[in-house]
Amino acid sequence: MIFLKRKRLIFWLLRAYAKRWRRTILTSFIIGLIGFFLLRYGVNYFVPLLPFIHEEKIGIEGAYTVSDLPAEIVSKVSVGLTKLDKDYQPIPAVAKRWEVRDNGKTYIFYLNDEYYFSDKTKLTSEHIKYDFTDATTQTPNKSTIIFKLKSSYSPFLVTVSRPIFKGGFVGIGEYKVSSVSFNGDFVQAISLRSLKEQHTVLTYTFYPTQEALKTAFVLGEVDKAIGLTDIKFDDTTLDKFPNVSLKRSLNDQSLITVFYNNRDKNLSDKRLRSGLSYAIPDDFMEGKRNYGSLSPSSWAAVPMPVDHVQDFDHAKLILSDSDAFKSNKRLTLELKTYEKYKDIAQKLKSSWEKIGIDVTITTVETFPEVFQVFLGDFRVPKDPDQYILWHSDQVDNITGYKNLRIDKLLEDGRQTSDVSERKKIYADFTKYLLDDPPASFIMFPYQYEVSRR
Repeated sequence: MIFLKRKRLIFWLLRAYAKRWRRTILTSFIIGLIGFFLLRYGVNYFVPLLPFIHEEKIGIEGAYTVSDLPAEIVSKVSVGLTKLDKDYQPIPAVAKRWEVRDNGKTYIFYLNDEYYFSDKTKLTSEHIKYDFTDATTQTPNKSTIIFKLKSSYSPFLVTVSRPIFKGGFVGIGEYKVSSVSFNGDFVQAISLRSLKEQHTVLTYTFYPTQEALKTAFVLGEVDKAIGLTDIKFDDTTLDKFPNVSLKRSLNDQSLITVFYNNRDKNLSDKRLRSGLSYAIPDDFMEGKRNYGSLSPSSWAAVPMPVDHVQDFDHAKLILSDSDAFKSNKRLTLELKTYEKYKDIAQKLKSSWEKIGIDVTITTVETFPEVFQVFLGDFRVPKDPDQYILWHSDQVDNITGYKNLRIDKLLEDGRQTSDVSERKKIYADFTKYLLDDPPASFIMFPYQYEVSRR
């Protein structure tokens, strides 16, 4: 009997509660139902709209000013009139098409009218200011720009792949610069914000050495370190750290090279330089061997002749006929190099000692003004034109190299527009440069990117 009375009491209380709060209960039920469906089906739509910032912190070694930032950064902020395909051939970018007239002295570019700067300004021909010293510019209308060169210059289409900016660092790429911090004249850090995904930010921080960059990665200052030449850290390697992924790629734009001082009384003899070249190993763990001066990705690259591989007997035969070995039973050379290339220098020393040449290694911090042999690197142009490096009248010809045949090939190569003809010219250039080497081309180095998963 008592149990039935309690059931009636609970029933009356619940009915009274429902009667009094029925509107609130119904409203809460509807809101809850809507919330459930929003969470179930709308999360993929609404979450990206929330003001969360996804920042990726990237570390790079080097000292850069605003005018010479790495291509990794600049290419995200803007593009040029042209861009380069995987073989470094120019293809349309801002310019949808072009014409070459007057035997390669006049270039007419017709702009794609769909490009806008990151500040919403529409790109017109007046915004393109490359300021070439040997060319005049005309803008007959907003969608056409004309360059008139003083002389034919076939690499011009590659030259205008340089990104276009206005008002400082306002570009027409997929990202815009949101902030820059400086240490004196050098950029300390730069942040890029995606124009398509406003909450995506890439922040690049620059470190003076690779060791400093590795330490920053280990300490968590950056999420990713790019451009490393090795992954050593203390007594281990970076890939041994937990939750770290590693990518290796070939840096085919930086060619590690042995430069010979062609003004030196001994090294002016091409037989000595050739003998040194033939003694160089065919394999290096630090990179991919490259016997010529062109990138293997270049449209002008040709297969290297098999007779330029390491051959101690051939090296000794050539050396025996050189003036230096006729007057000296054993020759001593000084090899200057950077600290980062000291291991490679030791391998060269070991190989050269096998052909009767003693080597003393000296490390330097900057390019030496005076040297006999220098192990360094150079930035391989994206166009096969290497006029400034090897032509006899160029100040950047650091070896003091003089070869009239090479001079003529370099002159013809930059004045010929036809690609097939240029390829023949650079095939001859490679052949004769190996026959009379101003330098020994060693390898393109591997580079590493480490990041947290």
